[in-house]
Amino acid sequence: MTLHRLVVASSVTLLAGLLLAGCAAGPGGENVDDTSVPTASPGAPDGEMDDLEGVLLDDGRMFGVVSWGSSSCVPQVGDVSADGQTVTVALVDPDPEGAEEQMCTADYAPRASIGALPDGVDPTKEITLQVTYGDIADDVDLDGIPGATSTPGAATDYQPSAGWFDDGGLVLLTWGSSTCPPVVESVEGSGAAGTVVFTTDETRPCTKDMVPRGTIIAFTEDEVDDDAFTLTLSGGGLDGTVEVR
Repeated sequence: MTLHRLVVASSVTLLAGLLLAGCAAGPGGENVDDTSVPTASPGAPDGEMDDLEGVLLDDGRMFGVVSWGSSSCVPQVGDVSADGQTVTVALVDPDPEGAEEQMCTADYAPRASIGALPDGVDPTKEITLQVTYGDIADDVDLDGIPGATSTPGAATDYQPSAGWFDDGGLVLLTWGSSTCPPVVESVEGSGAAGTVVFTTDETRPCTKDMVPRGTIIAFTEDEVDDDAFTLTLSGGGLDGTVEVR
């Protein structure tokens, strides 16, 4: 999958209903051309529009599923169950309470849906996510995290984490207010290092909850080396570094 040099920020599944009162589904959803929302998004290659990708996050406690569609309508992780190292995941479209008709912006971008792995799954070993989303069904194989010290169901330390889902494309997991997800201002990368700058807006009213937020960041494939890659975060209260799996 070829990703162009730009950044697409997508809220975690838990936030989709809060961020857009009218937001539409993926497969079969109705789109609305909203020119107030940027529509320059990397398109999926022909024949791969229904492909799903995935990553392990939070030292093996969380996972992310990447799908393609409207950036303002991020699928939510619904039912999750496990049989050994096989995890069944249902993605569902956001359904804001009281909204009879859901609408989506007309861009086409990768979105990150974040969920928690069930108890009993070993994050150090290979995991298969059997994902369904509308008419789409896909198996996503995830490499285990060697040396993972946490287990699914254990308390998180609320630290950022990130993982590559494709050449040049990564999912960044951060924790914070559900109504104030990270907003990417700029991104740069070269070799084994990159920097993402987030917008800092101290005037935004933010709820005082703490939820996982997924942000997709894309580099040009030949721009960065995904082995031992370090991502520096700046601004938006997210200053620090993350080693990207």
